[in-house]
Amino acid sequence: MDRENRVERRLDSLIARAATPRTAAIVIATVTTTITVAAGLLMSVIDHKGFPSIGSGLWWAVQTVTTVGYGDHVPETVPGQVLAAVVMLLGIGFVTVITASITGAFVARTRKEPAPDTPQSAEQLQDIIARLERIEGHLNQPT
Repeated sequence: MDRENRVERRLDSLIARAATPRTAAIVIATVTTTITVAAGLLMSVIDHKGFPSIGSGLWWAVQTVTTVGYGDHVPETVPGQVLAAVVMLLGIGFVTVITASITGAFVARTRKEPAPDTPQSAEQLQDIIARLERIEGHLNQPT
């Protein structure tokens, strides 16, 4: 139970940082890039025969995280396949959850904003109408 709370707090922290669409994009890009680079480097270490260079590991990670999966590089060892499964789940689940959570936070914020027909807005509208009537009155006076 404590572990779930820490994960939830961490996710809440990420969402809180995404106060604007720009920072949301930065959070999503950072998480996705971190997962991709870490997986690519780790794959070139774990399954060196199938991924002899860091470039091939990174290429595989980009394909996997984005769920494109060309199939030109596939893990051949059991540890490599386990890492591939984890990266697939992260690519499909974690990145999607972060994106959906941030989107949900934006939707919730827009719902909290006052509607245009609130008393304050109606009061402001009446003030504007009164001012316009005074201006029209001044314009219609003979000079």
